[in-house]
Amino acid sequence: MRVLFAHSYFYKLDPKQWRFKQPYPPLGTIQAAAVIREGGHSITLFDSNLQDGPSAIIPLLQSDNPDVVVIYDDGFNYLTKMCLTVMREAAFVMVRECKKRGCIVIVSSSDAADRYEKYLEQGVDYVVKGEGEITLKALIDGLEKGEDVRSLSGIVHSNVGIAQVNTPRSVLRDLDTLPFPAWDLVDITQYRSIWLKHHGYFSLNIATTRGCPFKCNWCAKPIYGNRYTSRSPAHVVKEIEFLKREFSPDHFWISDDIFGLKPGWVAEFRALVNSKGLKFRFKIQSRVDLLLEEETLNDLVRAGVDTVWVGAESGSQSILDGMEKGTTVAEIYAATKRMKEKKIKVGFFLQFGYPGESRNDIDATLKMLLELMPDEVGISISYPLPGTGFYEKVKGQLREKQNWTDSDDLMPMFQSTFSNIYYKELHRYVHTVYQKHKGYRSLQKLFYHPLRLTLKELKSGIATLYYLPDSIVKRLRLKSFEFESKN
Repeated sequence: MRVLFAHSYFYKLDPKQWRFKQPYPPLGTIQAAAVIREGGHSITLFDSNLQDGPSAIIPLLQSDNPDVVVIYDDGFNYLTKMCLTVMREAAFVMVRECKKRGCIVIVSSSDAADRYEKYLEQGVDYVVKGEGEITLKALIDGLEKGEDVRSLSGIVHSNVGIAQVNTPRSVLRDLDTLPFPAWDLVDITQYRSIWLKHHGYFSLNIATTRGCPFKCNWCAKPIYGNRYTSRSPAHVVKEIEFLKREFSPDHFWISDDIFGLKPGWVAEFRALVNSKGLKFRFKIQSRVDLLLEEETLNDLVRAGVDTVWVGAESGSQSILDGMEKGTTVAEIYAATKRMKEKKIKVGFFLQFGYPGESRNDIDATLKMLLELMPDEVGISISYPLPGTGFYEKVKGQLREKQNWTDSDDLMPMFQSTFSNIYYKELHRYVHTVYQKHKGYRSLQKLFYHPLRLTLKELKSGIATLYYLPDSIVKRLRLKSFEFESKN
């Protein structure tokens, strides 16, 4: 069959992310495309990442005349897990254009898994729930043969206007059996040029695992679930060798929810990287309680780790406990200190607005941030998504708006301690104070070690002239919004 793969994430429709200029190819999409191509079908790709909008798919529909269009979102991209309405509407536009031309339309995404009724109402023929490659292959093979595919495991379809949700499909246990993603379908030159222009290096994304076994009650896992499956280090290194040879990236974003959890995995990975003489930098996501082992950190450094992002979330232990995070504030401090001693850059994910959060909890988070001063910070507002314990806790409070428009929306959608405008201003204030303190540190370095100061640090120091008065103004506004919330 002629199969056109697409996905529904458009960087240009998410202004906050587009400003960062850090686009990555749709890894999950091209992984699924590789599986279907291996099955003998003809594959093309509409990569929406760098397109202006969903109507850009029309020329491909006209030229390729596909039998099937698969809108398969990249499950390794955390932005797709957020189920942003601007991307949902873009998916619906593509669905309608495909149906005009008589295509069979299949969708696999976090949003479709959560809101399959909305997709079926738009004319989608089949929604794939959970891990998609094997289900998708069985579905397309069955369609080609003219079989009745309505009873296949892992799909949802409309049965006389009613959504029929079939039994789940078993997950893949041996990820090494999958072919490498269909990188040849992606115009890598576009990605490289953006990275080099804005950052001076080129980064590509890979994944070594699927799923996460931890049970943070706000974390949605509609694709890979609450499990952990790992590729072998040898298989991962083989792909890195391929990507280095074909595309010459300087850096990798290893997009696992949790990197290197399997005992001995990081040590074996490091040994293979070093034995093959591979040179690259990479960033990962991990947990603070996993980063207290000295040898793990040493192996990461020897393999080339550049940055480790951790879900710090809050400086309040009561909030961490309420989230069922399974970590402590003391571990955040200890892990951050150890990573900095190893010259590893640290990124913090922080979250405000969790139910029951008080002003004291917010102050504790800000205190932790300014004491530890991670190299990067990502700040969000608690966001309930179906399938999570957090969602079940607050679903009775949810209003008509149940998804953010884009990643900068940040509107609390349940009854929070403070008003919506307070949390919007809090987000801005914390970023401003953080940047102000980075500037202070740069100025200190300028005074004590001027010859070691980088251009980036010099700019940060100069920016203090802006962030100092701006932080005062934002602090006053925040106090005003806090007063209004209480009255």
